[in-house]
Amino acid sequence: MNPKILFWTQLFWPYIGGVEVLSSHFLREIKCLGYNIIVVTSHGSLSLPNQEEWEGITIHRFPFLRTLETRDIATIFAIKQRLIALKQQFQPDLIHINLSDPSLFFHLSTASSPAIPTLISAKISFGRTPLTSDRLLYKALESAHWVTANSQAILTELHQLFPPLVKNSSLIYNGLKIPPLAPTPLIATPPKLLCLGRVVPEKGFDLVIYALREVIKAHPDTRLMIAGDGPQRPALERQVTLLGLTDRVEFLGWIKPEDVAALINRSTLVLMPSRWEEAFGLVALEAAMQARPVIASRVGGLPEVVMDGEGGIVVEKNNPQALATAICTLLSNLPQAKMMGERARTRAAEIFGWERYVWAYDALYRQLCRSKFQP
Repeated sequence: MNPKILFWTQLFWPYIGGVEVLSSHFLREIKCLGYNIIVVTSHGSLSLPNQEEWEGITIHRFPFLRTLETRDIATIFAIKQRLIALKQQFQPDLIHINLSDPSLFFHLSTASSPAIPTLISAKISFGRTPLTSDRLLYKALESAHWVTANSQAILTELHQLFPPLVKNSSLIYNGLKIPPLAPTPLIATPPKLLCLGRVVPEKGFDLVIYALREVIKAHPDTRLMIAGDGPQRPALERQVTLLGLTDRVEFLGWIKPEDVAALINRSTLVLMPSRWEEAFGLVALEAAMQARPVIASRVGGLPEVVMDGEGGIVVEKNNPQALATAICTLLSNLPQAKMMGERARTRAAEIFGWERYVWAYDALYRQLCRSKFQP
């Protein structure tokens, strides 16, 4: 009998952020290993059907966040009733929750059977404010049978927030498949810097624009590509104009996941100047797969992916001057940058390989599913 997994995540296909793409690849693989899967997620900001089939997996969507924001009691009750019916009908052997948003409230308030094992995967930082027993996160961690984190930084943070987790938690680094597109030589003329991701203040792309003013003093031909979309794009465009950099910065907009490797191949360096505690940093791993060195902020799990001095350079956050210095260091020594990129690619295959990621969760799934039937 195929184990039944209820996979709970904030957003899912057709969304294509880092977590969403990773989840879709993962569920395809897990399904091939014999699991019966359904997905519980939200509509997000798109007009999507409440139920839809995707590659043999049923997606069930709920207006989680909108309902919580409006405190619509009638809709909250309707969502709970629908979830209770779904759980009773599907009878999962394991509930895997990707913990990143308040929709967890709806799981906890409809968890009728403690016999169903719950796995929580932490994909974001939760800060360092002590947890009290009335907090949603406290209740979630207390009820979980196992918790995984995608970086040691996040796992340590969780242990500090909720010490009992030390006994039932583990580190499983994110993994990616090596793209079929081989890395190309680093672009030397002109040097091209790449920022890739959601265009939001937390990503710190504005810091790179400030740093670019200093970089072009030493490397006048340098260009910056900003790939992605989001609410901060108009502000960044104004910043570029005010600083007189319109001929140096290119806004590429949204990039299809299958085109990311080719875009990285067009770059010399990949920059991740994040302001917030990135739990992992999939863009850094995608860059490593294409043998590109990364300059990243010292936040969250990013230093675990980049490895300062090995796969790139790690700098303090919110520091345009440190970014400029790091960029100039590598542009002035392209053989060193090339060596860092090659080391990053080797390490990515060894530490963040796709098979290792899938096998780790497959083993954990089977262990937790067995525990449901043990007295």
